[in-house]
Amino acid sequence: MSVAIITGSAGLIGSEAVRFFSSLGMHIVGIDNDMRKEFFGEEASTEWNCAQLKKDIKDYDHYDVDIRDYSSIRKIFETFGKDIEIIIHTAAQPSHDWAARDPLTDFSVNANGTLHLLQAARDLAPESSFIFTSTNKVYGDLPNYLPLIEQENRWEIDASHRYHQGIAEDMSIDQCKHSLFGASKVAADVLVQEYGRYFGMKTACFRGGCLTGPNHSGTQLHGFLAYLMKCAMTETPYKIFGYKGKQVRDNIHSSDLIAAFYEFYKNPKSAEVYNIGGGRESNCSMLEAIHLCQKITGKEMQYSYVEDNRIGDHIWYISDLTKFKEHYPNWSVKYDVDAILAEIFDKNTERWS
Repeated sequence: MSVAIITGSAGLIGSEAVRFFSSLGMHIVGIDNDMRKEFFGEEASTEWNCAQLKKDIKDYDHYDVDIRDYSSIRKIFETFGKDIEIIIHTAAQPSHDWAARDPLTDFSVNANGTLHLLQAARDLAPESSFIFTSTNKVYGDLPNYLPLIEQENRWEIDASHRYHQGIAEDMSIDQCKHSLFGASKVAADVLVQEYGRYFGMKTACFRGGCLTGPNHSGTQLHGFLAYLMKCAMTETPYKIFGYKGKQVRDNIHSSDLIAAFYEFYKNPKSAEVYNIGGGRESNCSMLEAIHLCQKITGKEMQYSYVEDNRIGDHIWYISDLTKFKEHYPNWSVKYDVDAILAEIFDKNTERWS
């Protein structure tokens, strides 16, 4: 029996991983206690997605367990032992703003929870692949000091700069402002690398840009494209924070990210770090995304602007995908922003009406 352990299994990336790796004939062990609802309220609950997974996926065991509970995590690993082939760790506290409200919880979930999973894997499933969904926020606000140029609807980087194709893994993560969320993810990211280097485990940090898709329980503090489309569809006022609404993000569809995970699973490496996102193929500014939502829904969006940006937020961030594509040349981005927003609209018409 081949087992995949997936934390945050009812979330956007977790649920996509559940369905994909189940389709390969693997037994799926999902770990998710719907803490997203505690972070962001009822609208962000993943309970609906969890129920759908239990209904749809035959070979799926769900554990309503907090990753901060090491004894419970260890029992799960003891149950499946060396049958565990892959661990996909997506569970997290994902918000800048929320982390500042409760730093102790943020760090214990993001850093300590990751340590618990790594140690259980080291002791009980040492040959498994360990994939961690890290974040581009490990780079702190250093991207904001790049030579950026203001255009009509977006910020861009000077075309002659070495990061014009996107920000590469050689950018420093040191001596910059991260937000407390960014700091807790740095701690987890470095732990994942260290278990690879020090213990020879097959580990990878995927430093994601905006991860998105139709199953995202988007909310104001997390889930940019999904929440924006939800606001457009329900005529809910949307608030832009700083940078004239021209801040740029690359956006990667959850299925494209899982396809990248699968490539790593087939040919794993040790202590790897990959910047992963939509790259130059899939990116947009806030203003551009609003325009696309209006075009798709046929509705004028209600939005306002606040001059103060969120602490540690990026003005311009596009991932350089060169390293991952060199290691795994069969992988490519399939969805651009237009296709992502269209799918979010199509698949949530009934749920958000």
